[in-house]
Amino acid sequence: MSIQAGAPLPPFSLQDDQGATVTDKDLQGRWTVLYAYPKDSTPGCTTEACDFRDNLARVQSLGAQVYGISRDSLKSHQAFIAKQQLPFRLLSDPERALLQPLGAFGKKLMYGKEVEGIIRSTFLVDPKGIVRHVWPKVSVKGHVAEVMEVLARLQKA
Repeated sequence: MSIQAGAPLPPFSLQDDQGATVTDKDLQGRWTVLYAYPKDSTPGCTTEACDFRDNLARVQSLGAQVYGISRDSLKSHQAFIAKQQLPFRLLSDPERALLQPLGAFGKKLMYGKEVEGIIRSTFLVDPKGIVRHVWPKVSVKGHVAEVMEVLARLQKA
């Protein structure tokens, strides 16, 4: 079950791609787009990351920061960032400490078979640490534009 809009972001402490510790408290003070993706350097994940990269200036103009999160290692994240020139941080969650409470890890269909893994999801978190919008089971095409639209709308409310 995915975390619901209106709930606080679960407490967490994870390493980013540079080995720095990032906690839920570090995200407070700005809007945050936190997107969970299955695996570095795979086609859908690369498309999604590059879409966030290509629209980062627009996301930042709305006062938001972007973080990606997967179970990949710091080394994998570093290679992915270098290859795709990603200008935002990637969090490593091999133990599913945040992915599980967000509802971004569980059973999903892959090539017609049920498997357990990361469910591509996005969470929009306000400056106070409250989840304001959840996109469970994201479809990559057009997703970043939709995130920016909802972010702009929520900021006007």
